[in-house]
Amino acid sequence: MPTRHDIRNVAIVAHVDHGKTTIVDAMLKQAGAFAAHQQLDDRMMDSNDLEREKGITILAKNTAVKYHPKDGGAPITINIIDTPGHADFGGEVERGLSMVDAVVLLVDASEGPLPQTRFVLRKALQARMPVILCINKTDRPDSRIDEVVNETYDLFLDLDADEDQIEFPIVYACGRDGIASLTKPENGTVPADSENLEPFFSTILEHVPAPSYDEDAPLQAHVTNLDADNFLGRIALLRVEQGELRKGQTVAWIKRDGSISNVRITELMMTEALTRKPAEVAGPGDICAVAGIPDIMIGETLADPENPIALPLITVDQPAISMTIGTNTSPLVGRGGTGKGAEAKSAVKNRKVTARQVKDRLDRELIGNVSLRVLDTERPDAWEVQGRGELALAILVEQMRREGFELTIGKPQVVTKEVDGKIHEPVERLTVDVPEEHMGAVTQLMGVRKGRMDNMSNHGSGWVRMEFVVPSRGLIGFRTEFLTNTRGTGIAHSIHEGHEPWFGTLTTRNNGSLVADRAGAVTAFAMTNLQERGVLFTDPGTEVYEGMIVGENSRSDDMDVNITKEKKLTNMRSASADSFEAIVPPRKLSLEQSLEFCRDDECVEVTPEAVRIRKVVLDQNQRGRTASRAKNG
Repeated sequence: MPTRHDIRNVAIVAHVDHGKTTIVDAMLKQAGAFAAHQQLDDRMMDSNDLEREKGITILAKNTAVKYHPKDGGAPITINIIDTPGHADFGGEVERGLSMVDAVVLLVDASEGPLPQTRFVLRKALQARMPVILCINKTDRPDSRIDEVVNETYDLFLDLDADEDQIEFPIVYACGRDGIASLTKPENGTVPADSENLEPFFSTILEHVPAPSYDEDAPLQAHVTNLDADNFLGRIALLRVEQGELRKGQTVAWIKRDGSISNVRITELMMTEALTRKPAEVAGPGDICAVAGIPDIMIGETLADPENPIALPLITVDQPAISMTIGTNTSPLVGRGGTGKGAEAKSAVKNRKVTARQVKDRLDRELIGNVSLRVLDTERPDAWEVQGRGELALAILVEQMRREGFELTIGKPQVVTKEVDGKIHEPVERLTVDVPEEHMGAVTQLMGVRKGRMDNMSNHGSGWVRMEFVVPSRGLIGFRTEFLTNTRGTGIAHSIHEGHEPWFGTLTTRNNGSLVADRAGAVTAFAMTNLQERGVLFTDPGTEVYEGMIVGENSRSDDMDVNITKEKKLTNMRSASADSFEAIVPPRKLSLEQSLEFCRDDECVEVTPEAVRIRKVVLDQNQRGRTASRAKNG
């Protein structure tokens, strides 16, 4: 079969924070993608605000570098897909891998292969792709290159790699400095026999297969991603498998349901560095973008109108976590931070608070996010949203919050399935790195959450690595407690491991809530009296309402409190009356922490200005009646 030697398609896969985006930056700079005077940011591929804030890649993105071989041959286009390292965004990884012919597996020289490494590598090996191993961050003082390479070999064997896949080339790199070498450096040093990424580029050219095609085959192009443009409308990113795609051409659009209609390609673009440039033609193996098809979806095929042949749809793993997302039903709906003042009134003018707006936004998210499901519930203003993990759903809520939506979010639940008449729930493989002195605390924490230890290793550096198999339910609310018990030093990562029979009841949060029993503004006087009852979440002056949770009780049951109580003023003066007590600074909970904190009868109110935890039933008397009925049967 003929092949195109002027192009290579490769995905860079790795665990979170092992340096994928940094090494792509270095490749872009060294391939001359930018002019000398251009002002460049770090992590140029992380274009989304949330990606920059959290330091993780959320969306799979593609870039292209023109590499000029040292022997003076014709320049070669290397299309690079930067994939997320988090299993929660697995749908992005699966789409990215459908566009490429090989993967570069990036592994930290100190941390070695971690759960997400296993996840992304398993996907690549299932697709029978060749792998290039890149040991990154060789300059870390605690690097252990030989052990990490051996651990990676073990991982390949665990995942049933074939002989060709296990004979992978190894590149040693320091992505931050833009240096790579084929010779193993000393631990804790930058490769000394190289000054740039030239060995990395040459390894990609040598080991990534060039796209092959059939000269007589009709057009086939696979839609792998979607984007939007203010002028062009919806843009479909696709890989041309066979034939040629031209601007202005009429093609057959094969939809997910099998129906076929003819459409015209109004605009064709190819990626150069970080920008898309107009093009006339895209051939086999090219990754391009087309406009002119308003309702096109991921996984669909563009084909020859005379002989339309569909490509297989992209399949993704089933969701494991669900939560209810609905309109905001609290007394403070649509009022901004305080609801007072000119600034607050202008801020709430564009607030999105209706069920129709929320449903439209969730439907839009489904277009580009193949790993998400949205199901109707009994209520017309709430929907069950299912995803891979807590983080993926929290990111969706955070994006909606920034767009002006006000929402009520239910406690995350697991998505169960029935196997042979028995309920099965999703389980995760959790890898924990902790200092030796916190080992007992972590084991105890996992025992309560029905986790079973699968493996334990000690590298002799004072740190222990433990692997647990634990139900996904047990990891809801785990992270905050884990960081508290390990004094912020522990590192934990988990990955979906399949389904097992229901583990039984879990009690993860021992403490009850402090619940406001009336509406009003929080006073320092009331906070002073209540802070010995537990940990408070609100500042003085914050507006609260009945049923809103203002703190965590030191005991296991809920307590209704008056946090708006004011000090009674008298006209008598006393030298000792105004003895001021210090207010303990309240604990501020992020969106993820609030979702973790929730119990079954609680939910989270999310607005652009605030995240509040509240009871599902706000009325204190009604909650009391329900509790007494449950107690008395």
